[in-house]
Amino acid sequence: MDKMKVVLATGNQGKVKEMADVLGSFGFEVLAQSEFNLDSPEETGLTFVENALLKARYASKMTGLPAIADDSGLAVSALGGAPGLYSARYAGEEADDAQNRQKLLREMADKTDRQAKFVCCLVFLRHETDPNPIIALGECQGEILHEERGENGFGYDSLFFYPPKGCSFAELSSAEKKSVSHRGNALALLKAQLSC
Repeated sequence: MDKMKVVLATGNQGKVKEMADVLGSFGFEVLAQSEFNLDSPEETGLTFVENALLKARYASKMTGLPAIADDSGLAVSALGGAPGLYSARYAGEEADDAQNRQKLLREMADKTDRQAKFVCCLVFLRHETDPNPIIALGECQGEILHEERGENGFGYDSLFFYPPKGCSFAELSSAEKKSVSHRGNALALLKAQLSC
């Protein structure tokens, strides 16, 4: 039986790598939006859900395929939930992951409350005007380290300490991270809803 083609609505290669094999096991043939030379639309939503829907609708409209979009970020208690929706551009529109991490370390320098969580919203649209999208929200609780640890992962992984494993996300193997991360949790919830 042929696998259903779906477009993964993200330009983030770290997310593509992390999600493609998992989604493949759902029976999907995953195509990254970059394969269609698509940029992401402007993220004008006020929540992770709104932004994920925007990205999924745009990718589905431009490709004519079902789409899966992810919007995720890091919410730090002592910073009132920042960087939140702006995690990817925390240090500015042109900033890279390293600059975002450096800004976070500066903002957290005098904070004793280090609690944080990663949040991931996944949206699956069967077509652009799907009135009943499947939405899955995953979270992972942790703490912000005082300095970077580990070489794996991307984004804020080297600053995110995961107490049950006693290490940062960047010190976990990709398989370990997938089993406990916010994105892994959201993918499991998506899979459960897709199999209903």
